[in-house]
Formats: sequence, structure tokens, C-alpha cells
Amino acid sequence: MSIIEEIDEKITGLDPVESLSYLAERFSDQIVFSTSFGWEDQIITHLIFSNDIPIKVFTLETGRLFPETYYVWNRTLEIYGKPLYAYYPDRTALEEMVNKKGPSSFYESVENRKECCHIRKIEPLKRALKGNQCWVTGIRMEQSANRGQMHHLEWDEGNDLIKFHPIFDWTLDEVKQFVKKHNIVYNALHDKGFPSIGCAPCTRAVREGEDFRAGRWWWEDQSKKECGLHVTQA
Repeated sequence: MSIIEEIDEKITGLDPVESLSYLAERFSDQIVFSTSFGWEDQIITHLIFSNDIPIKVFTLETGRLFPETYYVWNRTLEIYGKPLYAYYPDRTALEEMVNKKGPSSFYESVENRKECCHIRKIEPLKRALKGNQCWVTGIRMEQSANRGQMHHLEWDEGNDLIKFHPIFDWTLDEVKQFVKKHNIVYNALHDKGFPSIGCAPCTRAVREGEDFRAGRWWWEDQSKKECGLHVTQA
């Protein structure tokens, strides 16, 4: 039996709090949760902090976030009184890219956009995950076609660790209901047509009838709309 199968057997039938508590005990100080302060991540942050589950919570500070995102970050610190660890892009790599291509090169080609994502998100993520055995995320299955091929518990080969998505099977309505019921602070952009919120220059509101992630990198082909954070292979 693989470690994924073993853990899956242990958490089957448990609710998200029980599953997170089990994993925190199993992996001790080698389990982390990444938040970008969207609906889903705010729910998991609430579950971790309000239940004193010993899981380190971190975020990727790309330097291009919305003011509304920073507001949620600050309010979350105030409400729970728990640390949120920020990981920044490598200064040298960022300066080199901007000096050579300017601050908005990501609009010019998919390659440039992926370079920007790598510097601002992927490399800091690698540092945040280094030395850990389990990575908790707010991914939900219905968020994109690519994520429909994922599972609530999986092996991330590229980062050499286990990934756990505690609300993987939740619908958007269930997310909204939970946020309302527990009065969880959330990003005001969600009420303005932003179901998925990333960097400000790369995110727009979604129009009626559009795909969930249509507002991310909207100038690119639909099939390319992942930044690489959740690619499970190296």
C-alpha cells in the first residue's frame, strides 16, 4: 500500500477539520497551507486558525496583488492573531526581467507570461515547500477542466510531496454558504465578478456565461490558463 493509499484510508469519512488535524499530527512541522486569500483559501485558513491546527500558513507576495487582496490579508491577521508567512520573488531575477523587458512583458507572449509567473510565483513556492512533506491547498474540482483530473489527495512529483485539497468536492454554492454562515472575511472582488483572483494586471471580471477561469490571462488561449503552481510533475 502506498503512502497516498494509506493516508486516504485514514481520512476517508472525516470532515476537513478532522482530516487537517490528522495530517498535522502525522507530518508535524512538515505540513504547510498556501493561501491567495480567495474564498476557498479563507475557509481553510479559518478551519486551521479557529481550531488551532498546527499547520503553517503562507502566501506568495508577487508584488502585483489587488488592494482588495491586501485588505483581506490584513483583516485575516487581525481576526485570528496568527502569523501568515510571505514569500517574495528573488530580487535579482525580478530586477533582471523588468530591466530587460519592462514591467508588463507578460502581455507580449505566453513565454513571457510564464517567465513572470515563474519568477513571482513558482520559484518562491519552491522555497516555501522545501523541506515539507504535505502541501494543503484550496483547490476545488469544478474550478477548471485540468483540475477535474486531480484528486483530493495526490502525489506531487514536481515538488516531491503529498498534496491535500480538503474542500476538493465542494461546490461554489457550498463555499459561499460556509463563508456566510461563519462570517469569514473575503475578497470584495468576488462580489464584482471575480471568482478567481490573482495578480491585478492578469485578472479581470468574468462575464455571464464565461468559464470560471476566463478572467485569468484572458488574452491567451483557454488551454494555457495555468501558471504552473499546481502541475504535479517536474
